[in-house]
Amino acid sequence: MSWEEIFKAFLFGVIEGVTEWLPISSTGHMILFQEFVTLKMSEEFMEMFFVVIQLGAILAVVLLYWNKLFPFSFKKGVQIKISILQMWFKIIFACIPAAIIGVLFDDQLNAWFYNYQTVSIMLILFGILFLVIENMNYGKKPQITKLSQITYQTAFLIGLFQLIAAVFPGTSRSGATIIGGLLIGMSRTVAAEFTFFLAVPVMFGASLLKLIKFGVAFEHDEIIVLLVGMVVAFVVSIIAIKFLMGYIKKNNFKPFGWYRIVLGILVLLYFGVQTFLRFIAA
Repeated sequence: MSWEEIFKAFLFGVIEGVTEWLPISSTGHMILFQEFVTLKMSEEFMEMFFVVIQLGAILAVVLLYWNKLFPFSFKKGVQIKISILQMWFKIIFACIPAAIIGVLFDDQLNAWFYNYQTVSIMLILFGILFLVIENMNYGKKPQITKLSQITYQTAFLIGLFQLIAAVFPGTSRSGATIIGGLLIGMSRTVAAEFTFFLAVPVMFGASLLKLIKFGVAFEHDEIIVLLVGMVVAFVVSIIAIKFLMGYIKKNNFKPFGWYRIVLGILVLLYFGVQTFLRFIAA
C-alpha cells in the first residue's frame, strides 16, 4: 500500500470528523471530494468505508459525553442512574422511524436519491430553513433547556426529522435533528447534544448493517485504509464537537445555513456542468 492511499484515507477521515457533527452534510462533502480524490478500492468497499468510518466519530461522542451516556455507577456497588436510563429509552424511541426505513429500504433509497441533484436541493433547502428558524426564534427564550425536559413525544418528533435525513442525502442528520429541536423549542445546546446522542445507535446500526453486507474478509490494504479513516475521524470529531458546543453558546446557526446554500449551489453547478459537457461530447 502506498503512502498516497493512506493520505487519502486520512483526508476522508478529516472530512467525516468535521462534517458529521457540524450541520453541513457529510454526504454533500463526500460526493464533491470524491470527484477530486479517489481511493484505489472496489466500489463495494468504498460504499462500506464511507459508512463504517463513522464508528470513529461515534467513539468521540462516547468519550466526550461518557458521564451523560453511561447509566451505571460503581462507587458504592452497582447503581443505576435512572435519568440517564430514561434518556436512552427516549433516544431509542426517537431512532425507531429511521431504523425501520433504513433496514427495509437502504439499497432502494441509495438508488433513488444518492445523486447530486438531491444532495444540492437538500443542502440549499435546509440552509434556508436554518436562516428562517433562527429569525423566527430571535429574542425568544427556549422552552427546553435541559436534556431531562425532553419528553417521548418530543424525542419522536425529532426522530421524524432524523428520518428525513435518512431518506434524502444532503439533508445532514445533525442538521435535520437540530432544526427539529429548534422548532420544538429546544435551546441550541440541548438540540446539539441530543443530536450527538441520537447518532450513537443510528450510526452504529448503519455501520453494522454495512459490515454485514460487505462481509469480514478484508484484504490487508482495506484494513489499513479503514482503520486510518476511523482513527482520524475520531480525533477530528473531538475537535469539531468541542468547537460547535463552544460556538453555539454565543452564536446562532445562520453561518451554517449560508454555508449550506453556497455549497449546494456549487455542487449543483459543478455536476451540472460536468453532465452538460458529457452530453455535448456524446
